Amino acid sequence: MYELQQVDKHFPGVHALKAIDFKIGRGEIVGLVGENGAGKSTLMKVIYGAYQPDGGTIAVDGKAVRFHNPRQAMDYGIGMVFQEQSLITNLTVAENIFLGFEQQFVKWGVINWKEMTAAARAQLAKVKLDIDPSMITAKLSFAQRQLVELAKVLTLEERVDGDLVILLDEPTSVLAREEVELLFQLVRDLTSRASFIFVSHRMDEVLELSDRIYVMKDGEVVDVVAQREAQVETIQHKMVGRDIDKEYYREQKQLDYERTDPLVSFNNVSRAGGFEDISFDLHPGEVLCLVGTEGSGREAILRTVFGMDAPTSGTVTIKGRQVTRFTAQNGVANGIGYVPRERKIEGIVNGMNVYENMTLSQMDKYASNGVLRIGEEKALARDWIAKLGIKTPSEFKDCAGLSGGNQQKVVLAKWRSGGSDIILLDHPTRGLDIGAKEDVYEMVRAMSADGVGIILVADTLEEAIGLSHSIIVLKDGQFQQRFEGMPGSKPTLFDLVHHMI
Repeated sequence: MYELQQVDKHFPGVHALKAIDFKIGRGEIVGLVGENGAGKSTLMKVIYGAYQPDGGTIAVDGKAVRFHNPRQAMDYGIGMVFQEQSLITNLTVAENIFLGFEQQFVKWGVINWKEMTAAARAQLAKVKLDIDPSMITAKLSFAQRQLVELAKVLTLEERVDGDLVILLDEPTSVLAREEVELLFQLVRDLTSRASFIFVSHRMDEVLELSDRIYVMKDGEVVDVVAQREAQVETIQHKMVGRDIDKEYYREQKQLDYERTDPLVSFNNVSRAGGFEDISFDLHPGEVLCLVGTEGSGREAILRTVFGMDAPTSGTVTIKGRQVTRFTAQNGVANGIGYVPRERKIEGIVNGMNVYENMTLSQMDKYASNGVLRIGEEKALARDWIAKLGIKTPSEFKDCAGLSGGNQQKVVLAKWRSGGSDIILLDHPTRGLDIGAKEDVYEMVRAMSADGVGIILVADTLEEAIGLSHSIIVLKDGQFQQRFEGMPGSKPTLFDLVHHMI
């Protein structure tokens, strides 16, 4: 059994964990939920040894322990599968699985690659992943990399006595439903040798997988609920401390859009390997959602609009001018902002603070003779921090230290403060709690009311239906159907799924 008693953690100006009691038994799956900023990540890092508590005790099998780093936690069988993935993509699968523990394969100063590959194949068998361990990791799908992460953690079995405790941080955030079901079955099968802590913002999945659920708010555990007694609405209320707005997607604020000259036009546009013969117009104030399964072409269309990918045929017109040179720089110059799915990798720059991230795409506006006018940058950041309700101690805070919802607000502020009137949203609520999602929906409605054209790839079909004026259904890179989505005449889930599969 792993147990925390009265654990506290402080950061400058923040009481992140307040007298936390938490325990997990052998073979148990425990869910952990809460809004962004509730303390979940801090608690996970304390459990994993990345943070040391300021007070309280940690015990493994009744013995008090204190981890000074993750390596010491691993010695007690505690491992973590990270949301953003910790694999090094230019290494092989085998090298990633045994990264930092290669010495067991070294003889006379040389690594026995054949032996490492065989050992990696045995670890992959534990997670039922049949791939060549000598493959470069970058060639794997996200779901396959997730399983490699899990196989890497399971190597602890050979190095420690007793069972493992494995932390799963948002493991399903970008997986298709069939991949989620396979992962859940694998986790259940592994409970004979490991316990799991499952962190997710998808409440239906938490209820489906967990034996018990810890609910956190403002650094405290406010409830512990048995799975058989758990109800989504009750847990959400405890997370946010209020009732969830029944108009969750703010449909009452959805205004009609201007059917004037389009901001973006696709005319029979194709990109090899991505999509084929796609045509649509995006008008000022319109929220146009692209829906489909993974590989349907949604993300490839966004990248083409922004200029990161060039089409192989057809014409793309931005604000009445045909695009002939496809680069991200041209996209920004044309007033296009792109909020990517992987915000921590592509959206923000870790190590740069809030004001630096906000002005990154418009540095020319704040430079004179090669010298930045930092005071103006800070003033702009303070304005947008207030406007979007970004929770940060100041504009000097490193963006890497913000919650996911607040990072997303910084990315949106970067584009809106620069005057972007075409915004591309790729899974903008992925990994966000219910309160942060509501904030994003408010921003979508506000941008639409300001005449911004928005192309959205939503996290769920319900989100697509609730937010959109127009929905285009894609399948295997091809157009299937278009729906209008004004309040009172929105398509149903069945309407969309019927054309998706």
